Amino acid sequence: MPDEPKQNLINQIAPPGIEINSNYLKVGDKFAKTIFIFNYPRYLSTGWFSGIIDMPELLDISIFIHPVETPTALRRLRKKAAQVESQIIERQQKGRVRDPLLETAFQDIESLRDSLQQSREHLFNVGLYITIYADTLEQLNKIENNINTLLESRLVYAKPALFQQLEGFQAVLPLGQDKLLIHTPLNSGPLSSVFPFTSANLTSNDGLMYGINRHNNTLVIFDRFSLENANLVIFAKSGAGKSYATKLEILRLMMLGVDVLIIDPENEYQNLAAAVGGSYFKISLASDHHINPFEIPIIPQDEDPSDVLRSHIVNLAGLLKIMVGQITPEEDAILDRALSETYASHDIVPGKDFSNAAPPLLEDLQKVLENMEGGRGLAERLYKYTQGSYAGFTNQPTNVDIKNRLIVFSIRDLEDELRPIAMYIVLNFIWSLIRAELKKRVLVIDEAWVLMKYEDGATFLFGLVKRARKYFLGITTITQDVEDFLRSPYGRPIITNSSLQLLLKQSPAMADLVAKTFNLTDGEKGLLLEARVGEGLFFAGLNHVAIQVIASYLEDKIVTTKPEQILEQQK
Repeated sequence: MPDEPKQNLINQIAPPGIEINSNYLKVGDKFAKTIFIFNYPRYLSTGWFSGIIDMPELLDISIFIHPVETPTALRRLRKKAAQVESQIIERQQKGRVRDPLLETAFQDIESLRDSLQQSREHLFNVGLYITIYADTLEQLNKIENNINTLLESRLVYAKPALFQQLEGFQAVLPLGQDKLLIHTPLNSGPLSSVFPFTSANLTSNDGLMYGINRHNNTLVIFDRFSLENANLVIFAKSGAGKSYATKLEILRLMMLGVDVLIIDPENEYQNLAAAVGGSYFKISLASDHHINPFEIPIIPQDEDPSDVLRSHIVNLAGLLKIMVGQITPEEDAILDRALSETYASHDIVPGKDFSNAAPPLLEDLQKVLENMEGGRGLAERLYKYTQGSYAGFTNQPTNVDIKNRLIVFSIRDLEDELRPIAMYIVLNFIWSLIRAELKKRVLVIDEAWVLMKYEDGATFLFGLVKRARKYFLGITTITQDVEDFLRSPYGRPIITNSSLQLLLKQSPAMADLVAKTFNLTDGEKGLLLEARVGEGLFFAGLNHVAIQVIASYLEDKIVTTKPEQILEQQK
């Protein structure tokens, strides 16, 4: 039979049956309800409808736009203007108080008539229908209430299509049939705000897979180096899966030939380093691994050694301010002069070849300060770092071998007071490596808020983020303390200089701050509050999607942070 293939196709697509009720349908095993928008406010802001589009629930949206001929629209508006004007005159003749609503309506009608007459606007009859789906009636009603709440917050009102649910369902099918015929007149400006200028896909031919798009189950594949910068910020509460997502990205980046450097505050990357043969250095008071903050930077081939040395001294001054605490302008000048004299004592001065010179140590700076007028106070504050309890950490020659594709610096065993100092030293050391050789790299800074608490640390981190693009570097900044991060004047600039953002589950206390910072809709904020581990929002430039981070079985074994899984692997 010639129609048999067609009938088989229909049987595959069509549901087994539809149960029709006054205010919902049962389509197969799913409950469905169609609602329509019947009232709009005087002004519609751009993107007001994106909150509905970005909702994680299953729904279909249909927008029917029926153009109205301009002469017809002008005749109707002229008639309406005459009616409103007669009401205003009647009220005046009867001595009643003026009605602002009537006067505003008259002004709007006249303004629209002018725009239509001058062809600056056109008029349309618009039908906007939304069909929602759920597994139970309770879920269906909950979704409807959420949509109504979201719309009413923007003074937009919707109703269910009572006794017309089948027509409503047909209206949202890809058939182009407006069965409901419930229209609202809108001119070009307000109508343009309805269009969903948001991307539901983040799939490209190049890059690595970040997860699954929760909107449509497509893959989120993206190359972070394809944007204007390759920087990424990750915000999430503790236990939301931020370290898991980061390690998964690191593993996949290395498969694509990208080198990775990590500052690890909690020894979370040790298993990953062991699995891929990376270098793992523990930075602590008792550790055998040391980085001398006075180490001479590697001089890039295209840069003047004198400029590199001066830049290094400026960065070193920032570190010392964190170490000694608040200093006066006079002490700042003394410190700058002492640093130059300390390097000069080892024959390291601008204009000379110092590539083979032995770098000084922190104790050399202390001796210079002791012999300078006004420098004794600074020298005494450096005592605990040179001869006191912290001497083994900051006053030793560098003995770290950095010839590896994955390098992890662990600072877990350091006291809290030393953590920002260690992060600064390691970052400065890494920065000199990055400037020395141009290659594709990613630098991961976990718990960045530790460094952001100090102005000099925040300034240094912001400088890294801002300059990274020139050196083919992408910086991943991770934090769970959003408030501390944003409290710094450099917090928001770091976000704006990061083309990628990953927001995972947020605590209720931080949700409003995150929503304001990233300009989230109410639906997106609700998604972050209700998200499970590994779920959230992924932003790439102007595009964003709801994401679920997914790992393969072997990847999960390597990157897991669950204590029970780690203990099981150790058996």
